[in-house]
Amino acid sequence: QVQLTESGGGSVQPGESLKLSCAASGRTSSSDPMGWFRQAPGKEREFVAAIGWFDDGTYGNSQLGDKFAISRDVSKDITYLQMSSLEVEDTGVYYCAAGHYKGGRVTVSSPAAYDYWGQGTQVTVSS
Repeated sequence: QVQLTESGGGSVQPGESLKLSCAASGRTSSSDPMGWFRQAPGKEREFVAAIGWFDDGTYGNSQLGDKFAISRDVSKDITYLQMSSLEVEDTGVYYCAAGHYKGGRVTVSSPAAYDYWGQGTQVTVSS
């Protein structure tokens, strides 16, 4: 059974940074794809970043600018999300997700591409 555990969330002021971690266990391959999504109150889940779908490349949501950077430590099977210059609009629950490439076309920004989800970690940006 794959388990994902996020950590690192908290409350920060606008302009500050946070680094989220997602520890995976139970996976057959730590090189399998990972993604980060977020969900603000009353809004749909939104893609933030992904890694490992093809040649360990990274993918980001262009609408969010360059505030978010995804990386990972394959040896530990931990995926990170470095968040900088945070704004109030970045407030929400951040989820990590694990996928597995099954062949064919993949929309890495779609929640449907991922098989497992963490419980989420709250990020609150306020002054």
